[in-house]
Amino acid sequence: METPSANKFELDWSTFPNNLLFDLREAAKKVNITTLAIVGGVVRDEFLKNSEKSFPKSSKDLDLVVEGSASQLAAALQKQLGPKRFSNIQIHKAYNTVEMKIDGFPVDIATARLEKYELPGQNPKITPCILEQDLQRRDFTINAIAIELSEMRLLDPHGGKTALEKRELEFLHNKSVEDDPTRIIRAARYSARLLFKITPKALEQIHTTLGNWPWVWKQGDPSNLAPPALATRLRIELELLLEQEPWEEALTNLQNWGGLLLLDRGLQSDPNWKRRLRWASKLEVNLLMALVIGAEDPEALAARLQLGQQQQHVISQCLELQKFLYKLITEKICLTWSPSRWCYEIEEAKWHPNAVALSICNGGPLWRTLLRWWNRWRSIKSPISAQELINKGWEPGPSLGKELEKIRAEKLDSFRQ
Repeated sequence: METPSANKFELDWSTFPNNLLFDLREAAKKVNITTLAIVGGVVRDEFLKNSEKSFPKSSKDLDLVVEGSASQLAAALQKQLGPKRFSNIQIHKAYNTVEMKIDGFPVDIATARLEKYELPGQNPKITPCILEQDLQRRDFTINAIAIELSEMRLLDPHGGKTALEKRELEFLHNKSVEDDPTRIIRAARYSARLLFKITPKALEQIHTTLGNWPWVWKQGDPSNLAPPALATRLRIELELLLEQEPWEEALTNLQNWGGLLLLDRGLQSDPNWKRRLRWASKLEVNLLMALVIGAEDPEALAARLQLGQQQQHVISQCLELQKFLYKLITEKICLTWSPSRWCYEIEEAKWHPNAVALSICNGGPLWRTLLRWWNRWRSIKSPISAQELINKGWEPGPSLGKELEKIRAEKLDSFRQ
């Protein structure tokens, strides 16, 4: 373990708003805050940038920790900068954190805090503390480095710089995963993005925690009894992994570590998730839905992760559609169906288009036929419009609609191979 370094640290401020360091120091003085520090990804990425010339500067936001009131500092900044520079303030009282934008750049301020997890996976109880103690609650040693802004002093009490040099991911303490199992997903995200290896000690902690399964809820129990805080964090981490990271590498790591057990036993042993997500990318289907549909019980997992009602509806429809298709194959009903018959069956049943796409991604029965509908058939309309038929003497009404359907069917069936 390294002792806190008192060395000055030169931070590249070029990607941040002009005069931000001066603005922060001035606002802190006005509310008698003497300790204000940068933590998290900015510090980590600065070290990596300095050691690797090819490392991209990826700072997309700025995380600050204060010994004192985050909301008071935000208020001082708001008054000091004015509405042209300061915007989008959001205060989260439960954790004493504030989100804002300064010149359009995202800035988060948090009051230094200790966290105590009374039950694994639940939200922690928090109490204010000093900066050094705040660093003790973080997830990985590489994220437990701070730059104290009054003197640009570097604090690295847990050997984060050494871990960065070794390109290693190490949890900060031996109950890190038990306290917050979503740190497994975060480890997969970092390992894929930064090309870091997880240490044997960290991997052992993952295996031990998953093997003991310390949460009150277990797979198979009703979804509404799962810890809601854990469910929310799982969904958020998965969305970040799938939207912002090299997801194929990240999920491969997660599966290799046994981490998909956090979600579902079926997903942990699932060999087909790559196919589903690659197709989902092609068809612009939500990647998390494409992952979830491969679970032992997709509807239960979607409910536990608190997916949106529309997403849960699409997953349910996909499962219904696949049952319908299995029946067609089993009873050999659809062997001679034309494109127009397929369109009628799919559209009359009012399957949601995303449910059809999700079934294609899942590689279920007759997925190639569904793909033809998705790519071409559904967009084909009658070559003659209703107005043209009326101009030819047709009366508006059901018979006109049936004639349009007939003409469209003829057009569709001209594509029969």
